[in-house]
Amino acid sequence: MGRYVVRRVLQMIPVFIGTTLLIFLMVNVMGDPVAGLCGDRQCDPATTAQLRKEFGLDKPVGRQYLTYMGHVLTGDFGTAFDGRPVTELMGSAFPVTVRLTTVAILFEIVIGIALGVVTGLRRGRPVDSLVLVVTLVVIAVPTFVTGLLLQLLLGVEWGLIRPSVSPEAGFGELIVPGLVLASVSLAYVTRLTRTSIAENRRADYVRTAVAKGLPKGRVVRRHLLRNSLVPVVTFIGTDIGALMGGAIVTERIFNIHGVGYQLYQGILRQNSQTVVGFVTVLVLIFLLANLLVDLLYAVLDPRIRYA
Repeated sequence: MGRYVVRRVLQMIPVFIGTTLLIFLMVNVMGDPVAGLCGDRQCDPATTAQLRKEFGLDKPVGRQYLTYMGHVLTGDFGTAFDGRPVTELMGSAFPVTVRLTTVAILFEIVIGIALGVVTGLRRGRPVDSLVLVVTLVVIAVPTFVTGLLLQLLLGVEWGLIRPSVSPEAGFGELIVPGLVLASVSLAYVTRLTRTSIAENRRADYVRTAVAKGLPKGRVVRRHLLRNSLVPVVTFIGTDIGALMGGAIVTERIFNIHGVGYQLYQGILRQNSQTVVGFVTVLVLIFLLANLLVDLLYAVLDPRIRYA
């Protein structure tokens, strides 16, 4: 197992370098950061030259990337155009988005897997058809429509929640935003679990367990569910990074100042240091989540062994 982890970590290094290089190049060609800093009024040539030298934008892109990665290895993600260190922005944004993502993942695990197991065991029955229709509607409706609708009904019309989230953004305030963020993924987890459960119900090892007279609950928990969760865990693991990076719409609707908000502001103002810094951390989270998923395979399926 240890050798496998070391091998996977070594494989992550070129992936990380290639991904961050691609992001760095894309951000640098999407516009002139100095022009975004000056706003509607163009800076005079002297000020432009001074700003480009101050932020290292006068150097070749390749050299800029090497300088940036050297600073990243020391924990320095640069300085935003407003003078604040990017690490300071991360310190205020990431805890909020981590809490929001945690709520969303819990919804996926608890509700998504539970509905998938129920419908998989009752395939073809009315409850199965109802859940399939509801999940299809959830997938078809855009997230911003779901968010605005829940905000209007629960926050404005019925007064059950605050229409916007406070700057502290505790777990209690993030329940509805977390449900909105997880809605589409929750529907996919439900359908994926249902399909996996329905297919594995016909497997020989399940029929053997039933023939031995084992209780139905034990057959489902110890045999059927563990093997059926392998593709579900894969989806949820890769969804962690997607939820954190794709929370822009949800955070804008509920006025949450998290990672999505900072990315939106960075793109709007062409603040390349902020955008590249935040995306670099998201890439690391995505890679670590995938490594964790691979290790969970051996826990769920005893047949999987890593050398």
